[in-house]
Amino acid sequence: MLELLTNPAVWASFLTLTVLEIVLGVDNIIFLSVTASRLPAHQQKQARLIGLSGALLMRIGLLFSISWIATLTTPVASIWAYAFSWRDIILTAGGLFLLYKASTEIFAEMEPYKATETKGTSGFLAVILQIMVLDLVFSLDSVITAVGIAQHIEVMIAAVVIAVLIMMAAAEPIGSFVERHPSTKMLALAFLVMVGMALLADGLHFHVERGFIYAAMVFAGAVEALNLFRASRRNRDNPS
Repeated sequence: MLELLTNPAVWASFLTLTVLEIVLGVDNIIFLSVTASRLPAHQQKQARLIGLSGALLMRIGLLFSISWIATLTTPVASIWAYAFSWRDIILTAGGLFLLYKASTEIFAEMEPYKATETKGTSGFLAVILQIMVLDLVFSLDSVITAVGIAQHIEVMIAAVVIAVLIMMAAAEPIGSFVERHPSTKMLALAFLVMVGMALLADGLHFHVERGFIYAAMVFAGAVEALNLFRASRRNRDNPS
């Protein structure tokens, strides 16, 4: 262990992997904020913490299953000219679910009088399960990346733990911001549609560089920030 702490290469891989895990967790935080918002206010924080804690345990479990992770890219089925691996199947299923989830949430936003909070224990457990399952889909590529970047399981786990802790800290303020500004929720749902399409494309062997997706998110987020700033200026200059 002492050798790891004094090895510059290990620190470089740790920092690189931590940054990648945080960046790749952006879409996860968006989904988390939107999904938890369907619960009553007093249950949202608990759902976020339990869901991310379960997701953290799943990520660590995946890291300890490195040999199994390696087999996920091995083709297990063929349809016409496409050879599908378990990774392809998981990404395709996750993309389809994300498209379904985002579409139903957009419909609920368009029908505000019919949209109700998810109440009861079953709704609470359903939200936690959705958070954990989608985190598994989101983290699949990041775990494979971790295996490729770092050679030490301790470094991988440390980077994943720090990334999830940052997600836990960021989830509540982001969720509160989305709730205070309804237009940002629609933007977040549009992001989820885009991420779902990217996951589906990856599962069908049409890789979409994540850099393009994040660039689109940053651009759209900047436009929304300008709109919010303009609205706040107008409200301040013309109070009613």
